[in-house]
Amino acid sequence: MLPFASRRSPVMCTGGCTATSQPLATGAGLDILKKGGNAADAAVAMAAVLNLTEPSSTGLGGDCNCLFYDAKTKKVYGINGSGRSPQALTLDLLKKEGFVETNPLPLFHANLVTVPGAAAGWCDTVSLFGSKKLSLGEILQPAIELAERGFPVAEITAFHWEGGVSVLQRPGNEHGEDLLIQGRSPKCGQIFKNPFLAQTFRELAQFGKKGFYEGRIARAVVNIIQKNGGVMNLDDLKEHTSTEVTPIFTDYKGVRIWELPPNGQGITALMALNMLENFNIKEMGHNSADYIHLLTEALKLSFSDSFWFCADPAKIKAPVEELLSKCYSKQRSEIINMQRTNSQYIHGSPCEAGSDTVYFTAVDAEGSACSLINSNYFKFGTGLVPEGCGFALHNRGFNFSLSSGHPNCLAPGKRPYHTIIPALATSAANGQLLCSFGVMGGFMQPQGHVQVLLNMLEFGMNPQEALDAPRFCLEYKKSDGTWRLSLEEGISQPTTQDLIARGHNVQWPVSGHDRALFGRGQIITKGTWWESQHALIAHDNQEVLWAGSDPRADGCAIGY
Repeated sequence: MLPFASRRSPVMCTGGCTATSQPLATGAGLDILKKGGNAADAAVAMAAVLNLTEPSSTGLGGDCNCLFYDAKTKKVYGINGSGRSPQALTLDLLKKEGFVETNPLPLFHANLVTVPGAAAGWCDTVSLFGSKKLSLGEILQPAIELAERGFPVAEITAFHWEGGVSVLQRPGNEHGEDLLIQGRSPKCGQIFKNPFLAQTFRELAQFGKKGFYEGRIARAVVNIIQKNGGVMNLDDLKEHTSTEVTPIFTDYKGVRIWELPPNGQGITALMALNMLENFNIKEMGHNSADYIHLLTEALKLSFSDSFWFCADPAKIKAPVEELLSKCYSKQRSEIINMQRTNSQYIHGSPCEAGSDTVYFTAVDAEGSACSLINSNYFKFGTGLVPEGCGFALHNRGFNFSLSSGHPNCLAPGKRPYHTIIPALATSAANGQLLCSFGVMGGFMQPQGHVQVLLNMLEFGMNPQEALDAPRFCLEYKKSDGTWRLSLEEGISQPTTQDLIARGHNVQWPVSGHDRALFGRGQIITKGTWWESQHALIAHDNQEVLWAGSDPRADGCAIGY
């Protein structure tokens, strides 16, 4: 059993700040800031180190998404760094192999590998938003040196690494041992080196995106996929691009919360916040039965919409404006019964109404912020390791529907419903940055965004307190269309009993390493706007950065 008895203070500074789930990555980001890099440069440096130090969560074999706040213009920009399905992968092909909606592809099947978008996402983040003072090679250098020198594996990371050993040892995955030590996962404190990953980073630094999507690395990726029954080819990789997107937002009591648009699930959090604005949250009390019941019901409604409408916008146009309208949210909120749970919510008609992951963030001395998230989806993803590359390939395609009538159904060259979502918050009145934040963890992510944001906005918690507080997690069972509600240790037994009486299928208490279910977040705020609504108005004079790092991970926040 892993104890969670420690107490952390929020980190405070004025020069710049970084926060990740791994101290070595946090330090690398801060070093980049001190060398003259900005928040975007630091975020990519941290992404690279996390690929090395937490390969069971993240890496170049997965996707990334980015939000960037420009302090000079007070504008928020976005990059959709998710990859697309192979052109040869069709519903008919899968049907011939016996895979349909009721019998989907196994979680580790090679045809679940969509084109890994992280490499292009990193390059584009630096080229579009970086300081231009540091080259990509300089930004990746801390990860390269660490990969060659080796690093001691952290405690929680070692636990999750061990949990992914079997997928790395599968037949047909002859290079899975590159992420092991003598066939075993590294133990806590054991030095792990990854020279293959160092070489991959060098090629990315030297050749840019072509260094990943063409040449040696691309051939290795395609080779391991095709050897294991997948259909991805070199053209699928060569044709990949990230997409610059216009972020979406909603205003909640003077705070403007920013997310990426579909195919990302960030809209889930925004729809839930729109519904919750119709209730007196603070009066209910933090983590009371009324509070948790209300949030779960609002999130069920928003998930019901996003599970249907959230798909690749290049293939299917989601009614984003209608889904985010206050009128539609008011109608949806009126469905909620405060005395009884509903396990069978279905998506609404807004047009009629008018994985494992790492999240990390940086705020620089100019006040710009980069909110970035990178993921393998499920632990090591498929676990397939391309020869000489030092990373595992994700299984993001698992989130496609195999039902031909579904907006998110699999199709060639299509992006799936995507769970990874970075977030930002600004003042709705003047556009000033309030915080860069995120909570990783599959479908926990929008739930985590809502919970930590309300911890600050409604209950006055500082960033560290907001992350420390016990959380809940809703899990949807596709097989029978029902929901399970997991409650973290620290939520009281009377509250749990009350929720059971209202009809919730409750798992309680969730403790130890099982707390990974509730995600791992990072928050950097500017000023103390959470202390009162008045602080939002007086925000211009508050230049201190406050930061928190989730105790459910190995990481930390640091600043200068």
